[in-house]
Amino acid sequence: MFANIAAYKFVAIAERDALRASLHQCCQQLALKGTILLAPEGINLFLAGSEPAIAGFLEELRADPRFADIQVKWSWSEFVPFNRLRVKLKNEIVTLRVDGIDPTAAQVPHLPATELKRWYQEGRDFAILDVRNAWEVAQGSFENALNPQLKSFGEFPGFIGSLAALKHKALVTFCTGGIRCEKAAPLLRQQGFQDVYQLQGGILKYFEECGGAHWRGNCVVFDQRGALDSRLLPAEQG
Repeated sequence: MFANIAAYKFVAIAERDALRASLHQCCQQLALKGTILLAPEGINLFLAGSEPAIAGFLEELRADPRFADIQVKWSWSEFVPFNRLRVKLKNEIVTLRVDGIDPTAAQVPHLPATELKRWYQEGRDFAILDVRNAWEVAQGSFENALNPQLKSFGEFPGFIGSLAALKHKALVTFCTGGIRCEKAAPLLRQQGFQDVYQLQGGILKYFEECGGAHWRGNCVVFDQRGALDSRLLPAEQG
């Protein structure tokens, strides 16, 4: 079995060319494949390889103080679901195109997966908002989740006006691994929503800690596996 990891961190990154070169060399030496995105606002990565190689990469990455506390989502597959290694420079690690949204300064609480499960079990009065694209939502989502019908995440700001009735209600945002919520949740706060949370670690962390409770369908991932079931296995196996 091969290990697959997804991780991100919003942190200021200067001298990205040097970092790009060192991470590329590290991954090549460890025979890892996947994608690493580097932007002035942070890092986003999806990598696969042997478990010892992934562990070696994380040790190297976390030796950099900027990434010492980076959180990782794990899954497993019988093949490496990437054809090659890419380490790319981008303007944003997740594209929203809204000025003034700084996830490192935002004070939007993260809701642990186990807490979301408890909210469902207790019948708590809350709204849950899927900030992924419509074709991802069609593959699976949480019970009673709101679907913005987005073609791309960049359309999310234009959807917020339709949520005005929820401004005083507990509102939980979620996405695949949590990264889109790092911008969606602060933007909701900026627009006057008073009780906003973001699902910690996204759907993948929820599957890891809570399985498929209150989830329906599969979760799209952006590699050759296509989608994962709630056991974090390629959906075609289930």
